[in-house]
Amino acid sequence: MKKQGINYLRNKLVTYKNRVDMRYKQYAMKHTDKDVGITIPSEMRRQYRSVLGWCAKGVDSLADRLVFREFENDDFEVNEIFEMNNPDMFFDSAVLSALIASCSFVYISKGEDDLVRLQVIEASNATGIVNPITGLLTEGYAVLDRDENGAPIVEAYFEPDLTTYIYFDKDKEDEKIPNPSGTPLLVPIVHRPDAVRPFGRSRITRSGMYYQRYAKRTLERADVTAEFYSFPQKYVTGLSTEAEPMDSWKAAVSAMLQFTEDDKGNSPKLGQFTTASMAPFTEQLKTAAAGFAGETGLTLDDLGFVSDNPSSVEAIKASHENLRLAGRKAQRSLGSGFLNVAYVAACLRDNYPYLRSQFANTKPKWEPLFEADASLLSLIGDGAIKLNQAIPGYISIDNLRDLTGIKGGDNSGK
Repeated sequence: MKKQGINYLRNKLVTYKNRVDMRYKQYAMKHTDKDVGITIPSEMRRQYRSVLGWCAKGVDSLADRLVFREFENDDFEVNEIFEMNNPDMFFDSAVLSALIASCSFVYISKGEDDLVRLQVIEASNATGIVNPITGLLTEGYAVLDRDENGAPIVEAYFEPDLTTYIYFDKDKEDEKIPNPSGTPLLVPIVHRPDAVRPFGRSRITRSGMYYQRYAKRTLERADVTAEFYSFPQKYVTGLSTEAEPMDSWKAAVSAMLQFTEDDKGNSPKLGQFTTASMAPFTEQLKTAAAGFAGETGLTLDDLGFVSDNPSSVEAIKASHENLRLAGRKAQRSLGSGFLNVAYVAACLRDNYPYLRSQFANTKPKWEPLFEADASLLSLIGDGAIKLNQAIPGYISIDNLRDLTGIKGGDNSGK
């Protein structure tokens, strides 16, 4: 494959950086939508600017269920590498970044103690050229540090046999460090890749952003309408032209108003304009929530529309079937990326370019997407007994842990 060079990768990163930053703002609930509408003035709309965290909920609902356990058939002892790199933070950070921006990157290097270090870099600071067969990069580029204005301070260009560090500080010279692994030390972790989009797809989709924007506009309109709903407009007819002007605030909050007849015996008549109902806004918000829930595999309960009856684990799993399927797909694609990280890290640790095929038997293992409760444990136990009676040894300790997420006791041999 022809080498593109660092300038090409710099321009490529600039092209996609704005999209990634926008999705991070959506996740952080800091994105400001354009003012649209023909009834509410822009100045008033800005006073009632709404904030909604549905996109963050759509990401977290899946990210919190993706818990990486370990590598099975670990012939190259790669689990030790991850254990030395704070795995609780590393895996969660890599998964969350990949779900937000469609991919994240792991920068692999050696520390002063000659131990392999793993650092997660978000997609707004790294890019590369993907090998469509292995999912590894043929060359990569990353911004390792930026100043307070967002300008790069340290860049890195990754090649199969060399890593070049570029410093924008005049006091530092560029470094070129040999790479014994034979693979660029920047590995992508991709969520839902395909042939058209090798860097995957974000959990924050255009459709999801639309439904959230639609709900935010509904909340803003409801907020403005609530002001008139709280203090409905009143009117008085039949006042004498010689009557003193009425204080509008006093008329709104006073418990008792007094009006006297004029010389001809006529008295004023009080009235109140019909207030707008808040019910249509509630229905609009629920419609937006239903659309967002269908897009992300959630339920209305997840978005704050609580149902009356509590659900069991089985009912929750049934209602989250689309979320479960999305989670299984994410486990496959993200697990392949973590296996690539393990492969490159092992090559760097041992200073030897292993073949990727040598890691074919090493399998990433994940905890179950849904934790088992007492009733589910009972059902699994009954099923395991019946299956083992029909086919002895069919259900093992490893199978049970995959189903329940519970590690066996000391007497189980695990």
